[in-house]
Amino acid sequence: MYTDDDVAALYEVLNPWGPGDDFYLERVMAAGSVLDVGCGPGTLLRRARDEGHTGRLCGLDPDHAALSRARRRPDVEWIEGRAADLTAAGEFELAVMTGNAFQELVGDDDLTASLATIRRALAGGGRFAFETRNPGAREWESWRPENGIEVVDDAGRELRVWHEVEAVADGRVTLTETTGTRDGTPLRVDRATLRFTDAERLDQLLGAAGFAVEERYGWWDRRPFAPDSRLIVTIARAVDG
Repeated sequence: MYTDDDVAALYEVLNPWGPGDDFYLERVMAAGSVLDVGCGPGTLLRRARDEGHTGRLCGLDPDHAALSRARRRPDVEWIEGRAADLTAAGEFELAVMTGNAFQELVGDDDLTASLATIRRALAGGGRFAFETRNPGAREWESWRPENGIEVVDDAGRELRVWHEVEAVADGRVTLTETTGTRDGTPLRVDRATLRFTDAERLDQLLGAAGFAVEERYGWWDRRPFAPDSRLIVTIARAVDG
């Protein structure tokens, strides 16, 4: 048995600090008030406090177990909930969605509503920074059991984590993530659907929600976006009208 609390702890093992975190941290440190949508265990905002951020930091996530880990840091505001349920209005200079959390907004209604509430939460001229996997790179084709990884969790258990794609249709990929022993015995299987949205459609959605795209990259080192880029990294500015 592998519990939700175990999974929340394992997330930090599977996702150590990397170039993408550095990319976002630079922007967080330059903003006086920051909303992290889909903050998970709160790694980014906790690090910002460690680096000396003195303004308002707020993390939002619907995952109770992940947020419980984040709440070990009491000098950051943590809210349990979904992006579409945000009630903030004009309160933040910067909103971020890291870790490809944008792809978890699968349905059209949820995505549209989430973009609208994020826009409302930003002050005039505020920025929204996020990334999503580029569908042109077809990364899901590498999500196969033979490409699984071996890790040791916080409890010292030797594990293997692997993925299997069940379906690819209408810009959505449904897959399973299995956490198991090193010999391949499953301890837990989680299923998810991720939305893959191309750059042109992203721009349409952002424009309809009241954003103008200011920066677009395909790599964390700020190389411009190209058809073969693994990511679509976007910085959009909140605009009036």
